[in-house]
Amino acid sequence: MLAPISWRTPPRHYGPWELVTSLLTEALVARGVDVTLFATKDSITTAKLDAVCPAPYSEDPAIDAKVWEMLHVAHVFEQADQFDLIHNQADFVPLAFSRLVETPVVTTIHGFSSARILPAYKEYEARVHYVAISDADRHPDLRYAATIHHGIPLQDFPFDPLGGEDLLFFGRIHPDKGAAEAIAAARRTGRKLTIAGIVQDRNYYDQHVAPVLDGGSVTYLGPVGGTLRAKTLGSARALLHLINFDEPFGLSVVEALACGTPVIACNRGSMPELIEDGVTGFLVDSLDAAVNAIGRIDEIDRAACRAAVSARFTVDLMADRYLSLYRSILG
Repeated sequence: MLAPISWRTPPRHYGPWELVTSLLTEALVARGVDVTLFATKDSITTAKLDAVCPAPYSEDPAIDAKVWEMLHVAHVFEQADQFDLIHNQADFVPLAFSRLVETPVVTTIHGFSSARILPAYKEYEARVHYVAISDADRHPDLRYAATIHHGIPLQDFPFDPLGGEDLLFFGRIHPDKGAAEAIAAARRTGRKLTIAGIVQDRNYYDQHVAPVLDGGSVTYLGPVGGTLRAKTLGSARALLHLINFDEPFGLSVVEALACGTPVIACNRGSMPELIEDGVTGFLVDSLDAAVNAIGRIDEIDRAACRAAVSARFTVDLMADRYLSLYRSILG
């Protein structure tokens, strides 16, 4: 299992690719699969950990991302003959090594950071088995082996049947994720808003978030992980996910639903695959529609939100689907 090295596996707070890599790795080990996890040296796993990179480059400025990514990927492929299969979770760089070995390679495409990286995926589509994390994120010009949605450990997200009165924004502070839109929607309804997540765009934070922080109507918690993550998600009246891009998946959406918290999201990207409009939340196409949805949030049964995740987005389901794919590749 080839993890990214931007963050630790599993991440301390933020790091969705590393989180999914960890969840799948641990689920496979629990099923008796012999897994070697290639990640940063500080990673934690029940699998065999093999690492050359001393620390995540997003956490340690002394780590040059390009240098250590090359060393990290090369370390895996130099011993490819020891494995039945290599599962790449680390984007497109490992694809360039795939023809140098005979071992089958699976690559989970966690989203396209730019259309400019598509040629790399196109070049190796006959050699590497691509997995999309949502049907919405399938590129029409690529060949895929499967679509496998992410899964979460339900036990880590306790059901809160009541929730609270405040709204929640949970994600990267970046124009794509819609923090400004969440602030505007909350203000129009007169409800308090809690914001949680890393600051990925400092200028955006300074212009749209920092000026409204008053410790009352809008509160910023910073990055939130561990048990506080689940408590924050579960205690909200609704999660506002008013994104400005076609999001490939959305772990916080599924995590909120698992806690029983309905989600109000822009009808873009994978959101229609995660949210059943009128049942587990609302899909909207404007700020006015989001404000209207906040007023209707009591129509949503929090137990139905939990049930939807239990039926469709668990770690067990994700692991079973990947195992089925591995077996079909290996014959």
